[in-house]
Amino acid sequence: MGAIFQSLGRTVTAGVVLLIVLIVIAGGFARGVAPDQAWLAFFMRWLHVISGVMWIGLLWYFNFVQIPSMPKIPDEQKPAVSKVIAPAALFWFRWAALATVVTGLLLAMMMGYIGRALMLQEGARAIGIGMWLGLIMAFNVWFIIWPNQKKALGIVQVTPEEKTKAARLAMLTSRLNTMLSIPMLYMMVIQQNRGGAVF
Repeated sequence: MGAIFQSLGRTVTAGVVLLIVLIVIAGGFARGVAPDQAWLAFFMRWLHVISGVMWIGLLWYFNFVQIPSMPKIPDEQKPAVSKVIAPAALFWFRWAALATVVTGLLLAMMMGYIGRALMLQEGARAIGIGMWLGLIMAFNVWFIIWPNQKKALGIVQVTPEEKTKAARLAMLTSRLNTMLSIPMLYMMVIQQNRGGAVF
């Protein structure tokens, strides 16, 4: 058992195997037929949620843990965060953002509400607001936060003044995304659970 948890790859593989076993035990494939449209839509929603958990989880890690903790870390220990932890976290952060957007758009197409949602029409207005907030946040990740973090972390060489400016812009944009994540998550959940009613 210990060997499974000493490797992230083996841990994730074990999680997928456990999921399959639980589906079989619960009778999810008992009918012996190929998955139907409803099951495929559910599976896409599951992928969307998993991607979103990774994305927003890392966003909140940066804002609730890493950024507030950096001033408390002794200077000689800060390179461990800026050279090792932050680049790895930013890798998963930006790709999880992209995966969340792609799976969300695919799900909206599969369910036939993408146009109504993006146009904020009745019946899909809440999910549409959530989608637009998510798209803004993903844009921020790829086109503001990541380019500026590359400068702040020294991945791209710039002057000290540019590095300081880039770090501040990346932090402020990350804070903007944290603010947007609160109504975005509400709109996503309310659509699914209240049929689009906002209150």
